[in-house]
Formats: sequence, structure tokens, C-alpha cells
Amino acid sequence: MMNTVHAPTPLHSLPSVPLSKPGHRPQPASLPKAMRASMRDRSKNRKPLQRGRTLSIEAIQAVQALKRASGKDPRSLELVRRSAFERLLKHDMIAVLRELLRQSRCGLALKVFEDIRKEYWYKAQVLLYAEMFSVFAGNGLFEEVKLLYLYLRTEDNIEPHLEGFNSVLRTFISFSLVELATECYYFMKEIGCEPDRSSFRILINGLESMGEQVASAKIREEARKYYGESLEFLQDTEETICQS
Repeated sequence: MMNTVHAPTPLHSLPSVPLSKPGHRPQPASLPKAMRASMRDRSKNRKPLQRGRTLSIEAIQAVQALKRASGKDPRSLELVRRSAFERLLKHDMIAVLRELLRQSRCGLALKVFEDIRKEYWYKAQVLLYAEMFSVFAGNGLFEEVKLLYLYLRTEDNIEPHLEGFNSVLRTFISFSLVELATECYYFMKEIGCEPDRSSFRILINGLESMGEQVASAKIREEARKYYGESLEFLQDTEETICQS
């Protein structure tokens, strides 16, 4: 028995299918309204990790685990700190701290920093302290700022990093922390970090703007020991001082 061969269907009899215009990309189907609302609710108040930062997978997981545990009982947070954070490498620990600071999770950042200070490799960095002072003060946590300053004062073998100390002075003056600003100036000198024009400009102009004439006069006397009677640099912009 011979097989029947069917002739191909003519092209003109096929159903027509509209072609996309050149350069036109089809749009994906939209999600149901209820599903979109649910997704918005889950992502509400969630600040994403910043792209481009050198965060490893382990560091990202530690940040997320710490944030989840912070809303539970203290025991849960302690377990996460031991299991997810304390096992990280040095670079990842610092990255977690900076990410928590960026997200203004100050309570978690303080606990993490206290853990970091216990590590055998820990060495105090004034710039890191300056970053913490700025974030904590910016969130109105002035008691925590004082605690951090106490930590700074008790650090062993801290490097006399002038740029870092000037940043600390700038933060203290910006938030009217007069006592801490003047104490920090003398602490700089104690550890061999000699103030520069920028240091004096931050302090003197800042104190005078707050009406702290007595404190400002004392710092002016200090400035004259370094730069003589003429303190014309106080009228310069900070950018000019940095370039001189």
C-alpha cells in the first residue's frame, strides 16, 4: 500500500501574524495588582546593599543575618554574631561594619565594632572612628559618641593620623560637641599628632560661631605658638589651607 503524500499548505492560506516593528521590543506581561502590592510591602523600609562596594557573599549574608536577628531577642543576635560574623576574615568584618554604618544601623554597628576590637589583628584607625562619629552624631546618638570617644582615648599605639583627627574635629564642631572637640585637640598633641592650619581653623572658627569665646581664645593662643601672631589663614577657605 502506497503512502499518501500531502502537498504543503500554500503560504497565502496561512493565518497572518503581526510582525514587530523594527527596533520594537515586546513588553513583558504585567503582574497582577495584588502581587505587585505584596512585593512592595515586603520591600518597604528595606535599604539595599550599596552596589559597587567590595562586599563578599559572606559579608552580605552576615549583614542580612545581623539585621534579621536584631529584631529578635538578645540571645538570637548573640548567636548570629558568633556564627555569622566572628568567623569572617578581617576585610569582611570591616566591610560589614561600614555597610551597617552606611545603613545607619548604629546599634548593630556598635556591637560589631566592639567585637572587632577584640580581634588579635585589630589596630585602631582614626579615619574609621571619624566615620563612626559622623554617623552616630548624625543620628542623634550623642551618648554613644561619647562612648566611642572613650574607646578612642584608650586605644593602644594609635597612629597620629592628622587627616583623621581633623575629620573628627569637624564632626564634633558641626554637632556643637564643644567639650569633645577641645579634648580631642589636646589628645592629638598627647599622641604626637601636631595640629595644622586646618585643625586650628576648624576649632577656632567653629568655637567662635557657637559663642565659645573662652575656649576659642585658648586655642588661638595654641595657634600662635605654631604660626605666630598673625593667623590670617583663619580667613581662608579650607580648600586653600589644604593646598598650602
